[in-house]
Amino acid sequence: MNIALIAHDRKKDDLIQFVIAYLPIFKEHALFATGTTGKLVAEATGLNVHRFKSGPLGGDQQIGAMVAENRLDLIIFFRDPLTAQPHEPDVSALLRLSDVYKVPLATNMGTAEVLLRGLSEDHLDWRLNKNPEGGGKS
Repeated sequence: MNIALIAHDRKKDDLIQFVIAYLPIFKEHALFATGTTGKLVAEATGLNVHRFKSGPLGGDQQIGAMVAENRLDLIIFFRDPLTAQPHEPDVSALLRLSDVYKVPLATNMGTAEVLLRGLSEDHLDWRLNKNPEGGGKS
């Protein structure tokens, strides 16, 4: 499956530690990330990560385009709810697209852990049966 990794600046270390903790699962999937996050994850883990631009420079929108094209299966986006983000409209658009196209999205470590464990137990296999109008089968 195709997994996107995104983290606001104050959450990057948390995401890196999360990926390290679940490395056996992440190794089995294609990873995509916004610029700096992808660089840091790749350096810390040795995983191959396709990097887009940084979030404020359009990376969130590039990941959103993958969602709209039904080419992304899971998003892990560690958001910083206590810091204003200059690209908040892009973040909101990505969240909306994940709802429209039924792409599971975790915005914190607790939800990400549940999704990763579900992925490892094949509970997200419905994403493999994608239809063009909105993710997996309805």
